[in-house]
Amino acid sequence: MPEPAVVKPTSTYRVQLTPDFGFAEVAEIAGQLRDLGVSHVYLSPILQATPESRHGYDVTDHSRIREEFGGATGFREMAQQLAAHDLGIVLDIVPNHMNTMNAAFWSVLKDGPESPYANWFDIDWVDGKVALPVLGDDVEPVVDGDVLRYHEHAFPYPGHYRLVDWREGPGYRRFFDVSSLIGLRVEDPAVMFATHEVIFWLLDEGLVDGLRVDHPDGLADPRGYLERLRARAGNAWTVVEKILVGPERLPADWACDGTTGYDVLNRVGGLFVDPEGKEPLIELFTRLTGQPADYRQVMAQAKREVIDLFFGAEVERLARVTSCAPEAVRELLAAMPVYRAYVVPGEPPPPESVEIVERAAATCSPAVRPLVQEVLYGSAESIVRFQQACGPVMAKGVEDTALYRWFPLACLNEVGGEPDVFGIPVEEFHEFCARMPPYAMTTLSTHDTKRSEDVRARLAVLSEMPGEWAAAVAEWSAQVSFDPHLDYLAWQNLMAAWPISVERFTDYLLKAAREAKTAISWVSPDPAYERRLRAFAEAAVRLPVGGFTERIDPYAMSNSLGAKLVQLMMPGVPDVYQGNETTDFSLVDPDNRRPVTYPRKPETAWDSAKLLVTTQALRLRRRLGGEAAYLPLRAEGERAGHVIAFARGDRPRAVAVATRLPVRLAAAGGWGATTLTLPSGTWRDLLTGCLHTGRIPLAHLLGQYPVALLERHDL
Repeated sequence: MPEPAVVKPTSTYRVQLTPDFGFAEVAEIAGQLRDLGVSHVYLSPILQATPESRHGYDVTDHSRIREEFGGATGFREMAQQLAAHDLGIVLDIVPNHMNTMNAAFWSVLKDGPESPYANWFDIDWVDGKVALPVLGDDVEPVVDGDVLRYHEHAFPYPGHYRLVDWREGPGYRRFFDVSSLIGLRVEDPAVMFATHEVIFWLLDEGLVDGLRVDHPDGLADPRGYLERLRARAGNAWTVVEKILVGPERLPADWACDGTTGYDVLNRVGGLFVDPEGKEPLIELFTRLTGQPADYRQVMAQAKREVIDLFFGAEVERLARVTSCAPEAVRELLAAMPVYRAYVVPGEPPPPESVEIVERAAATCSPAVRPLVQEVLYGSAESIVRFQQACGPVMAKGVEDTALYRWFPLACLNEVGGEPDVFGIPVEEFHEFCARMPPYAMTTLSTHDTKRSEDVRARLAVLSEMPGEWAAAVAEWSAQVSFDPHLDYLAWQNLMAAWPISVERFTDYLLKAAREAKTAISWVSPDPAYERRLRAFAEAAVRLPVGGFTERIDPYAMSNSLGAKLVQLMMPGVPDVYQGNETTDFSLVDPDNRRPVTYPRKPETAWDSAKLLVTTQALRLRRRLGGEAAYLPLRAEGERAGHVIAFARGDRPRAVAVATRLPVRLAAAGGWGATTLTLPSGTWRDLLTGCLHTGRIPLAHLLGQYPVALLERHDL
């Protein structure tokens, strides 16, 4: 029997499933998503998780589709309704970990290494027991029949575990510093099959076309896992949530179609940031906060702190298996510049991996030299454990600490981003697109971004007007101030997320302060500080910050539409995060996971324009197909640096044009005589309906909208 044809998306629409928005609700919006132009609905994790979970990454049972969403029956009914609208399904899967509250782990706690599930989990047994970090006070656990209870926790009694202080690391690999998420050993084929059983039958039945793999860097062998996944999943479209930093590229030997797009997000955003704003904005930031001007210094310090704060157990384990000093382990982990340098035990380490580790070691003391040998050429456990520790240190040290401490321009503070890199040249972007895999995902907003794309579009404007911004901040700060380490971040986000309620703004600032760890943290609260923070948020929201936002919004709208058009039309499979077909001014989770109202009804001119751009671009992408050629186009004239333009398709069939740095463009008097020469043929602008040929003045082409989307009219 022939295998079904592989269906690869032309675009996706990410939906965050919750107990309040399950499969039936997704089915209800099928017609709207089809009209929008997407080819596939991209669902957050669907397997059974803790009942109250709002994200689904805490799976408790891999054998069941989540009951709160509608179960297997509800999934089938949704899939049928989506298929009736010519929409496929992409699933977000979580191979790295699951919640500790599950039947398999209970069996392990009860029976220890003799449990049939003992090989499921990455456990560090000590005298036949595993450490569980739950104790937090002087209350003694209570025996209740065959169960040992401690507050809300329950364990088998007796069992193969020992309860330790909640601040200690657990006796198992976990997801980052989250001890309630235990690492799975999917390198074991039996474990992989058991934890992917439902995913595989959905693929086999043709109910699912593609997969998004969460956190591959946590796995013992990402390459091997992806090879086994591809062999079993029949070449289903697969993208990986791999965070790439700077010039880093996805390993060429991974059996997948590309990343989930953080590398794209940061490059697209960089097109709309003015590098001339770097020096004045860093000066403003350092003057207001007292932080150093060197981001790398702050990042290195943050990584050292989180290693000491969260990863003591991981350091001790690495020191033990490598026979190296714990301080050497801490030094090298803090110095690693990327989330993982890939080395496979039994194979010569790739030259690029050796270079990464050696470059990191060069910044450390000589004591790390024996460790370098171990993590590159040593035992399988030494090699793998080090790689699995690098990602959590980067995530907690950079994403969740340094990015909350160093923020001259907060739109640069994204996952995988480098906040001291202001802007990207157009030619560099074209070169990046020329190397893009045709079916990698592209994105601007996700459930994990620090700010939504439209918040970042507003913040990017500040790079073009740092003087006006500094004056506004001085005016507001003279009226309300709180903590110099937090205030400047607060003003940026208040302005860019405006209008925002006191509750949302307070929640954001509390999270930002806890992540920064300069005054409070998740493990070290300070009720008095938090009360003052709430008072600051209430007072700040009452100031006329919205007046500044209103003044810059025409430029922010230009940035927003430009970034959206570039992302939707560049190589790759564009994803639209729920609700972002119109404007969305959300901050970090859980703010960006708030319920979305459908249908999306435009309330502003910006909404209407963004919906028009999104719809026309997605529909055009369906007509173009997935592997259309990419051709850079270059404007001519003194304002040529203010445009990014490219064609798609072999003949070609489509042209995308977007305005860059609109504040400076307006200050210069507009486009002047700058022109763009279109490829031969007659072109219809899908946004205005106008026909164009030949050499076009940009003042004419971009007169009604700051972007243009053209399709060949004479084909």
